[in-house]
Amino acid sequence: MNYGIKSPSTPDIGDYLKVFACTAVMLQTILAQGLQTHPTINVQIGIGISYNLIKFTAPAFITGILYTTMRVTHDTDLSYRGYLLQMWHSLFIPTIAWTFIYLLIMPNVQQVSHYQSIGSFVWQFVNGNAAPHLWYNSMMLQFIVLMPFFWWLASWCGQSKHRGQLVLLATLVIQFIWLIFYDQQVFHGPHANKWYLLDRIFVSFLLYAVIGTLSWQYHQKIHRFSQKWWLMAVIAVSAFIWTNAELFAFRFPIHLTNAPYYKPSMTLYDMSMIGLIAALGSYQLTRQLPITHLIHRLANYAYPAFLSNVFWNQLLWWGFGNALTNRRPVLGILVVYVGTWLLSLASAIVIHKSWAWLNRRFRRRSV
Repeated sequence: MNYGIKSPSTPDIGDYLKVFACTAVMLQTILAQGLQTHPTINVQIGIGISYNLIKFTAPAFITGILYTTMRVTHDTDLSYRGYLLQMWHSLFIPTIAWTFIYLLIMPNVQQVSHYQSIGSFVWQFVNGNAAPHLWYNSMMLQFIVLMPFFWWLASWCGQSKHRGQLVLLATLVIQFIWLIFYDQQVFHGPHANKWYLLDRIFVSFLLYAVIGTLSWQYHQKIHRFSQKWWLMAVIAVSAFIWTNAELFAFRFPIHLTNAPYYKPSMTLYDMSMIGLIAALGSYQLTRQLPITHLIHRLANYAYPAFLSNVFWNQLLWWGFGNALTNRRPVLGILVVYVGTWLLSLASAIVIHKSWAWLNRRFRRRSV
């Protein structure tokens, strides 16, 4: 498999993970909105199953980001300062801009509480409660800052199979302990209201960052393992049945908060789905199929499209989606989802092209 060069323009498995995650995550908010229309039991069942089906998004995105970042930056002359400067332009500035947009233009989409002062405005800004999906940004950006640790981890593992296995085993143990703690203390536990921000602390998704790091470090071995996709499919189906059984054990009406990432069934499902997406990517990359370049281009716009999706969702939902979903739940959800995806991607492309054009104009004037 000869695509392991350092060029950022080279498609890789991380692109597939980011595109699948971005495409699926936009449906989560819409499914939650669908439940607010008080649908029938059958529709609630469909929404719950669909929600569990796409509940791999945050882990897949973290794995994809770490995979691509390690491929492009590890064992290069890029300094930590230079890396942060790149991330400032590509991740931090868009995050800051869209957070301001949500807080100032759409304050109604805030989560948990609403700001009442400058202090609470700043707190909503940094804790990820400015919009339903921005908790992920607060979590993901922690891994960007912690990247030197993962560079060190990759260097320490080298090509030693035993060190890689040791790191993965230790991380799985940490993840298992964390899941037990979260289940007993936070998820319907005594600290559910006070400690809810633990869901966006980096340790909650450390396993997937380590998987992304090791997947690149041992990418040749991973390619051979991905050929056993059928085994991952069996695990995914089994874990999917498990997660649905847990969700519907809470009875009706369905509450999607009862389907968190932080439980063994969902962790197993997420890992197997990441493996299946990686297997698909590996298959197509090995054969150098034309679609790999399309996936790569889409991946470049995945994060900014993700940032804007709730903005477009709100416009569509209150424009016609709410009324349509009340009458025709499935049709309403599908139409709002497709519209949100198209508008989010289009806005990401337009903003990128416009920003590039302005930069070129500015440089020409400064010469």
